[in-house]
Amino acid sequence: MATTRGGSGPDPGSRGLLLLFFSVVLAGLCGGNSVERKIYIPLNKTAPCVRLLNATHQIGCQSSISGDTGVIHVVEKEEDLKWVLTDGPNPPYMVLLEGKLFTRDVMEKLKGTTSRIAGLAVTLAKPNSTSSFSPSVQCPNDGFGIYSNSYGPEFAHCKKTLWNELGNGLAYEDFSFPIFLLEDENETKVIKQCYQDHNLGQNGSAPSFPLCAMQLFSHMHAVISTATCMRRSFIQSTFSINPEIVCDPLSDYNVWSMLKPINTSVGLEPDVRVVVAATRLDSRSFFWNVAPGAESAVASFVTQLAAAEALHKAPDVTTLSRNVMFVFFQGETFDYIGSSRMVYDMENGKFPVRLENIDSFVELGQVALRTSLDLWMHTDPMSQKNESVKNQVEDLLATLEKSGAGVPEVVLRRLAQSQALPPSSLQRFLRARNISGVVLADHSGSFHNRYYQSIYDTAENINVTYPEWQSPEEDLNFVTDTAKALANVATVLARALYELAGGTNFSSSIQADPQTVTRLLYGFLVRANNSWFQSILKHDLRSYLDDRPL
Repeated sequence: MATTRGGSGPDPGSRGLLLLFFSVVLAGLCGGNSVERKIYIPLNKTAPCVRLLNATHQIGCQSSISGDTGVIHVVEKEEDLKWVLTDGPNPPYMVLLEGKLFTRDVMEKLKGTTSRIAGLAVTLAKPNSTSSFSPSVQCPNDGFGIYSNSYGPEFAHCKKTLWNELGNGLAYEDFSFPIFLLEDENETKVIKQCYQDHNLGQNGSAPSFPLCAMQLFSHMHAVISTATCMRRSFIQSTFSINPEIVCDPLSDYNVWSMLKPINTSVGLEPDVRVVVAATRLDSRSFFWNVAPGAESAVASFVTQLAAAEALHKAPDVTTLSRNVMFVFFQGETFDYIGSSRMVYDMENGKFPVRLENIDSFVELGQVALRTSLDLWMHTDPMSQKNESVKNQVEDLLATLEKSGAGVPEVVLRRLAQSQALPPSSLQRFLRARNISGVVLADHSGSFHNRYYQSIYDTAENINVTYPEWQSPEEDLNFVTDTAKALANVATVLARALYELAGGTNFSSSIQADPQTVTRLLYGFLVRANNSWFQSILKHDLRSYLDDRPL
């Protein structure tokens, strides 16, 4: 399935446009730029919700072609909605919504009265130990994995386990008005002050002009579905002198590397066996380009990088009987497009490793929120109806358990064979071929991640914190408890891969480096512009590093 992003709006690197201004009638003419500076206040640290399409639907948000304008009304509690929905005399309203109220119930009320709603600006909430927010669906990637009404129907549509139980599905709804995230607390204060100075009436009466208003611009031409949008783009490019991009395919690169070098021009012989270690690179949220993905992606790919480093240091790594392929899939959030592409290329001889070369498949799911020492081994019950595959899976689990025995901080746990795989890239491979595979995760049932695919899946969500008195350089090298825990998981993974590849002599000496893990976590989740990342990157790429998370 092709997945596209609506074009002619904010591109993936932009922020859209949000302006604060006074709603007044100007008599006469004066210097345009001077008037604009006096009336308009641009807000720069914002992130838009954008239009996304797949084969059948459109989801997300957009503004009208010239942007949408409305009188600001601040909603700090649900009772404040009454003014916006029914009582206020000056619709349409631009709602400044407190982050804690950005819920499905509130959004459905706003969506039901679109004639009175010009748009939404959402403030950042302050998560606590009991809060949760996941705009994803309860059954991620439903219909694109291995289970269906014809194959494993008892597991299809998450019938046995709602993996993302807290998901409210907001990121998969279609909104007809623009919605922006306000990332800067100071800019939020400016809007609230403007509202208090100009939009609050006396003793419950309606406020008088001039009023404080806001304009949101994030127009996108894409509509209906991927097929419709791509057809319109094709017509534009074929018959227009100045073609306008109507939509852009979501595209990127999978990253893969072999433990031992191979000749990529000819590929592997059919009898060559490869152990695959896989994880995902991507996450998403309701707002474009604000997807920290600490638990949903970063912790797992950092753990796999640390495992790769540890395994590479084994003395006999070049003589192992099987090779190891480390894969980092991109786009898995969107119907497994990364793993789907690799499977497609493997099936069609466009990738040096073929499906029949895969000996076993070990995937890291979400691994940073273990509530105990337990690390759960998820397997597929359907493929294990084949006795040969069942025996191979048993050997795989036994190897993992043996590798974990030497790391007391990690206890490998099996699950009943009546439980399905969680959302994972392994599912996409199993659709093409029965292989021995396992997904390692910190959860046995529903996700522990209370902020799955949201703006709040941050460093704090996986307990990556630093002493307040430290400098950034000291934070970079400070080994957090989370880094130690993930390094232990990386050690188990590296030792298991070593044994699965045929190693016997040095398993117990393989050890992941907590320093590597802590630096990677800091770089991806806290501050990309740090001395370690600067030393790794080529000089011409260093400008992409910012004093924020990637």
